[in-house]
Amino acid sequence: QVQLVESGGGLVQAGDSLRLSCEVSPGISGFAMGWFRQAPGKEREFVSAITRSGYNTDYGDSVKGRFTTSRDNAKDTVYLQMNSLKPEDTAVYYCAAVDRDIIATRPLSYNYWGQGTQVTVSS
Repeated sequence: QVQLVESGGGLVQAGDSLRLSCEVSPGISGFAMGWFRQAPGKEREFVSAITRSGYNTDYGDSVKGRFTTSRDNAKDTVYLQMNSLKPEDTAVYYCAAVDRDIIATRPLSYNYWGQGTQVTVSS
């Protein structure tokens, strides 16, 4: 049974930084990973993706230059470093795993999902 557990969300002010983590059990090395977010009343939005090795990444237009995704396969964890946060970044953030070594930007491409972690950015 594959499980994804996100952590690191919280309430911050505009301009602050946060780092989200997502730990994968029984292990992350066989998965490419993605981050998505969903605000109330909106569709789930692509944030970032990273291949198994971590060599290739991609980002949604709204976060390019501010967010960085990385992974530590030895710790079975993928990260999302979020800098220069804005109120419009407020959402529930989800990590997702796909059992192919691809950059996937659509939610339907992913096999497994975490439960989500809330990020709230105040102005």
